[in-house]
Amino acid sequence: MNPPCGRCRKPVYPTEKINCLDKFWHKGCFSCEVCKMALSMGNYKGFEKKPYCSMHYPKSSFTIVTDTPENKRLKQQTMLNSQALYKEDFEKNKGKGFSIVTDTPEMQRVKKTQDQISDIKYHEENMTKQFEEPGNPRLIQPAVQPRPVAPPTGGPRYQALYSYTAAEADEVSLQEGDLILNVETIDAGWAFGVNQRTGQRGMLPANYIRPI
Repeated sequence: MNPPCGRCRKPVYPTEKINCLDKFWHKGCFSCEVCKMALSMGNYKGFEKKPYCSMHYPKSSFTIVTDTPENKRLKQQTMLNSQALYKEDFEKNKGKGFSIVTDTPEMQRVKKTQDQISDIKYHEENMTKQFEEPGNPRLIQPAVQPRPVAPPTGGPRYQALYSYTAAEADEVSLQEGDLILNVETIDAGWAFGVNQRTGQRGMLPANYIRPI
């Protein structure tokens, strides 16, 4: 029995038979599905067991999957399964490949020393940065106070009877009870000496001091 043609469904005899795309065709029926152009075994293109010419050969297209509630559920389930597998794998391999260092007293001492060094270095850098920052009114480097001159111990010794504030640069201020050393009388009104308390040397009123 002769098989039917893939297009016209009529019997195909051996003399006009074309065997292609798992079907039998009449030579005249083996044509493009779109434009009906006659095809041969050398120029056809098959798609879903149908012949096409090169011009009308269907292009591949992608199927858009709608994000339905069922698809969302499957996606979420897949993510949960992946997380569960990751956690299981992590628990199995936890601790492998790592060296456990015992927290001995020596290690604690070294760690404490390193922390102290880090703190000191941090504070030093922070203070240096603050002093170097221009326009910082809160951090003014204090002026170095002049070191008082140690008064000599020899010579006449006097004691201040009253307080006196120096009026000139070469005078010495006094407070009641100050000890004045190396006193030299200049005239009836003034003397020269050294205030032991402040280390200042200069002129002072002679009637403000008395010998001791």
